[in-house]
Amino acid sequence: MNKMLSQVILVLIFTSVVASQSIIKTLPGFDGDLPFTLETGYIGVGEMDEVQLFYYFIESERNPRLDPLVLWLTGGPGCSALSAIFYEIGPITFNHSNFSWETLPTLILNPYSWTKVANIIFLDAPVGTGFSYAITSEGYKIGDLSSVAQTYEFLRKWLMGHPKFVFHPLYIGGDSYSGITVPMLVQRISNGIEAGDKPLNNIKGFFLGNPFTDGNIDINARLTFAHRNALLSDELYESTVRDCKGEYYTSPDPSNAACVADLEAVKYCLDKIYSPNILEPDCVTYISPKPNISAWNIATSLLENNFIHLLISIRKISESWCRIDNYVLSYIWANDKNTQAALHVREGTVKDWQRCNTSLMDIYYKYEINSSLLYQKNLTKKGYQALIYSGDMDMAVPYVGTQEWIKSLNLTIEDEWRPWFVDGQVAGYVTTYSKNKYSLTYATVKGAGHTAPEYKPEQCLAMVDRWFADYPL
Repeated sequence: MNKMLSQVILVLIFTSVVASQSIIKTLPGFDGDLPFTLETGYIGVGEMDEVQLFYYFIESERNPRLDPLVLWLTGGPGCSALSAIFYEIGPITFNHSNFSWETLPTLILNPYSWTKVANIIFLDAPVGTGFSYAITSEGYKIGDLSSVAQTYEFLRKWLMGHPKFVFHPLYIGGDSYSGITVPMLVQRISNGIEAGDKPLNNIKGFFLGNPFTDGNIDINARLTFAHRNALLSDELYESTVRDCKGEYYTSPDPSNAACVADLEAVKYCLDKIYSPNILEPDCVTYISPKPNISAWNIATSLLENNFIHLLISIRKISESWCRIDNYVLSYIWANDKNTQAALHVREGTVKDWQRCNTSLMDIYYKYEINSSLLYQKNLTKKGYQALIYSGDMDMAVPYVGTQEWIKSLNLTIEDEWRPWFVDGQVAGYVTTYSKNKYSLTYATVKGAGHTAPEYKPEQCLAMVDRWFADYPL
């Protein structure tokens, strides 16, 4: 019996591991049947399956039999897969121009969905994210290491329940805080293949957008980014570099009065800047002048969840637009009982759906890995393909920090820095690196913020489509 046949027999034996799965034909707010295949379900992981991870699987709209398989992990940690589906790379989004406060938000198709070119599993992970839940209170004790272990278990069980996708080229993707967990997961998958874990998979690589990778590098890079974008004067920048000696976002030595004064001046200059995209209005100050934003929670704030109802009432009478207005619709839609019934969410398992669970981020989650750089370095020894992309207007995880840690990988430059184009216009800049059989493509997305596809959907679809096809950007 050849290896492929034995592999198929193995996954057929374990098909029953998917605890529940449903094909969703219609969704509240969408007119007619969905023109794509959507499956939702739960898979139990951990001891006695006490953690129930909820997922959305959308087959490729091009050729599901041949297109790659992607496991997408939204950042946070604790940001729902629905956020990625509605606001980044999924096939549906909200019709913001046709919204009424008296009715459920309506849905329209996204012409730039990444499901045009790939089969994508959108996973609510870690537990406490979206509609994922735990049966016991102990199950909610989660951190970087246990989250990766549970996601790996999820992937193996999902493939067992979907044997026709076992041999598809597999990519692991995500953005923001996924810059920590995705390299860890890829390393775990690689180790599993070497150990003979079943079912085997056909992993080809990974991709990350504005990835939080190393706390010191990424956070300190904000100073350089702010200066390059004329948010800080030459004099203040040079003084801060001189006085603080490379440490700009940790608490300075109180005896270093010059550094303390510099950082106060920097804070004053940047305090009202919307860090996920410096070109857009900062709406946090409309609700709370000094929101409690954790060091890791870089793309959202307590404002969005704890003050969501106040936000709704204020935004009703405001004429100015803020990006957070778009996010309000997801709360209304996902917390509707008809919506949850249509998605086959288990009744009573999640009290309030949140786009990003800040309680998880700020209280319960254990940040065990401050840097995934060692994992990134280890992966250069494998024959994987990597795509790292940065919205170049993001000050939360600035491109300058990403460039710095990529440089530390000591790769060989294969293609020098150059523009890449969509419809004859510069979409960003790209350079490629290699090391033996490992390949890394680094691209900026011009004018995009922290979650690049949210700001530049057409350009980002072109980018990932070319990369999947091993075609130069």
